[in-house]
Amino acid sequence: MDLRLPTWFAERVTPTPDHEELRVSTLELFFDLVFVFTATQLTVLLAADFTTAPQVLLMFGVIWWMFASYAWVTNAVPPIRVTRRMFMLAAMAGWLIIALAVPESFVDEGVGFAVGLFVVVIVHGLMYLQSTWRFLRMFAANLTGAVLILIASGMTGLPKYGMWVAALLVMWTSPYITGQEGFPLHPGHVAERHGLVVIIALGESIVAVAVGIEDNGGELSVPAVATALVGLALSASLWWAYFHIDLERAEDALTRVTDQVRRTRMVLFGFFYAHVPILLGIIALSAGLKKAVAHPGDPLTGGAQIALAGGVALYLLGSVAFRLALALPGRAIRTVTAVLILATVPVGLVTAAGQLVLIAVILIAALALEERSEHRQVARV
Repeated sequence: MDLRLPTWFAERVTPTPDHEELRVSTLELFFDLVFVFTATQLTVLLAADFTTAPQVLLMFGVIWWMFASYAWVTNAVPPIRVTRRMFMLAAMAGWLIIALAVPESFVDEGVGFAVGLFVVVIVHGLMYLQSTWRFLRMFAANLTGAVLILIASGMTGLPKYGMWVAALLVMWTSPYITGQEGFPLHPGHVAERHGLVVIIALGESIVAVAVGIEDNGGELSVPAVATALVGLALSASLWWAYFHIDLERAEDALTRVTDQVRRTRMVLFGFFYAHVPILLGIIALSAGLKKAVAHPGDPLTGGAQIALAGGVALYLLGSVAFRLALALPGRAIRTVTAVLILATVPVGLVTAAGQLVLIAVILIAALALEERSEHRQVARV
């Protein structure tokens, strides 16, 4: 519906029809870089103390919900006017506050996260309301979640965790309360935007290798370099698992669906829910890699061995959920591979390098088997 809004606020660009091509702008890529900094902060927090995993899960849940919300709003009406670009830049300030507040969010009076979240939520709501009033109820849900986290900042112990869980439930269930009609989505933009976030996040795993070597005194010994190269091979394998063929197939699957509500649900399950384990897997892997590269000949303790194997397994299971949501083939091999990789945890208690090499070998062998199976299917056709 047309909105009667002030000239300075109203979006003068007609939303691009969902059947037309829409690609990610450089401003959105810039925006994503600030968002991924929050993921980096979560990695640092987890690597410093693996018992903070519940906190990381809760914070990531809120962070990912709001990032996905921004991917949707720029999909509805691209940021090509000055007002909308200023909104995006203001939102980046909120994301920076959130990122800086991550380490202190679960200590007494940790209000920084809530303050940054309010900025992110309000700016996002104003942006979406420029194009449709249907977002008003979801805007109210996001504000409610932010209020609950603000209240949680004055609590300690289980009540604090309870308020964070309540905030997540309010936000994550809002699409089922408000409905999925009235939100047209462009397949190319959806695929490209989420792909960019995954590739930037994978870059964090490479940074973790460098940080791990620094923690070991910066000495480029043969074991350290060899372990770093195995870490690179592991990250490259994860890139292959997502970008080699899945992303292109996902875009095609969305393009073939013409019903707006069905497409919205496919995006919700494939690019929101399924990407939760994918991105959490990268965060856990990065934390484990940092510890493994720092002391390759020593055992991994304190949960680092679980983070290393669990991160890769989560990533693979997320890719399985992604394929399932978008009706893409080839899920059995990755499910079995995830189980095999989880079985490497005891190896990490003996030597970090040994577990890292074993995970890389299992993953590369699985991807090679998957590729061979793919070629056989194509040949049959």
